[in-house]
Amino acid sequence: MNYEILQIEIKEEIAIITINRPKALNALNTRFFNEMDEAIESISKNKNIRVLIITGEGKAFVAGADIAEMVNMTPEQGTAFSKKGQNTFNSIENLRIPVIGAINGFALGGGLELAMACDFRIASSKAKFGQPEVNLGMIPGYAGTQRLTRLVGPADALYLLTTAELIKADDALRIGLIQKIVEPEELIEEVIKIAQIIASKGPKAIEKVKYVTRKGLNMDFEKACDLEADYFGTQFKDEGEEGMRAFLEKRKPEWKENY
Repeated sequence: MNYEILQIEIKEEIAIITINRPKALNALNTRFFNEMDEAIESISKNKNIRVLIITGEGKAFVAGADIAEMVNMTPEQGTAFSKKGQNTFNSIENLRIPVIGAINGFALGGGLELAMACDFRIASSKAKFGQPEVNLGMIPGYAGTQRLTRLVGPADALYLLTTAELIKADDALRIGLIQKIVEPEELIEEVIKIAQIIASKGPKAIEKVKYVTRKGLNMDFEKACDLEADYFGTQFKDEGEEGMRAFLEKRKPEWKENY
């Protein structure tokens, strides 16, 4: 695909997707979803990539969905547009590798929903967050009501969803919406450092810990523990054996692609 909205950069084992539609504050439209679907599929097939970073160009991460595209939609078209976005964000959440949101600016509406589809979020001190859909007589459509509740709890989620209040990075950190705040000029450098730390670990262990964690959220606790035990056991050959032997021998492990 010829990308018009996304810029994709590969730095060794790290992929960086930059949403580059700054004049529209990186607003989400059909073209964006099509390009992101293609990018995620391509990254999922590249076994050399171990971490994905998603960020925005300019003063916004993403400031919402493209209202100009939505305004004339019928209810049926609106539902289809919602499901299209949900499917794209689900593919990000279900990607085999960790996905880090580097929140450089406004993460509003669909932008916050995209950020929440990432596994965790590092934010600029100038970032702002919110679900302002009710200002337009609308509600979130890309699983915002569901992910926000699961991330921060129903009370904080409903407060943000019903008041449409925009919150700063320090409040987002306080309620657990983001994991770290850095200065704007240091954001990408800091997120790449975090990605490099993750990429240095056992690649299959990283993939499995993400899978078991995500899968277990929707399972009975005992069944989720059984799942963890099963995947724990699978690591005792190849990668896990190498990692434990390296620890005992006081050397760095040598991860192999075929583990």
